[in-house]
Amino acid sequence: MSIFIDRSTRVVVQGITGSEGVFWTRHMIDLGSSVVSGVTPGKEGQSVEGVPVFHTVRNAVAATGADAAMIFVPPRMAMDAVMEAMDAGIRKIVTVADGIPLHEAAIIRARALELGARVVGGNTSGVINPGFAMMGMFPYWIERVYKPGRIGVMTRSGSLTNEVTAMVVRGGYGVSSLIGVGGDPVPGSRFAEYLPDFQADPDTDAVVVIGELGGTMEEEVAAALRAGTFRKPLVAFIGGRTAPEGRRMGHAGAITSGGSGSALDKARALESAGALVADRPSAVGELLRKALGR
Repeated sequence: MSIFIDRSTRVVVQGITGSEGVFWTRHMIDLGSSVVSGVTPGKEGQSVEGVPVFHTVRNAVAATGADAAMIFVPPRMAMDAVMEAMDAGIRKIVTVADGIPLHEAAIIRARALELGARVVGGNTSGVINPGFAMMGMFPYWIERVYKPGRIGVMTRSGSLTNEVTAMVVRGGYGVSSLIGVGGDPVPGSRFAEYLPDFQADPDTDAVVVIGELGGTMEEEVAAALRAGTFRKPLVAFIGGRTAPEGRRMGHAGAITSGGSGSALDKARALESAGALVADRPSAVGELLRKALGR
């Protein structure tokens, strides 16, 4: 079982003829992803890496049965591309654009919730099942980071993902599914929304959360642990422990205010709910061994 994508997922790549679309389509196919079609308005009839290109997502879905969309378009075009995919019946969407306007991100999230769709991103590397399939931009060929295994990973961070996931592998484990929800203030989907999937996945023994200061996603995970809706071992690392309160740090969403949003607040909430929280990335593997009893 997998989370979000496996080799049976039929992917349409929007923006496939751009430089990023061409480069990552090749790598998605090389890993094992089933990329069945691409979309670039005005370029129907062309092909990229043997993948047929269509004028619209609706045409691509009708011709190839695509059921997931990987979007490589600029931020100003991201909302229209996501809406086009959802209007064509697609309910699994990844958009990597960094800098989608806040009000447009809110519209994307509201529409996805209305339709029961899952949107990963923006400001994300995407999703990956190491060794099997991906929708996104991961250097999957680095096995010390993307080794197949039985640990689920959810992350808000791009920069910390490789570092922390490498510690999972160094600890003697590998990754079942990795979901990069993205670092924007209004992501398309949130950590807690994937916990039921990881709970039900027989190929995931534990989950690692790579969080950041700002927002409440990590506190929502803690609430799920306290409610008993997620019962597998959970290890977390929260970036930004030394960030001063009230100051923006990097991501637009990474701002804290008194009593909420700080790395310390998040660590305390998770620990009080039964999670193990690493104070540095190198401790993640050790905490996984402790959580799993070996």
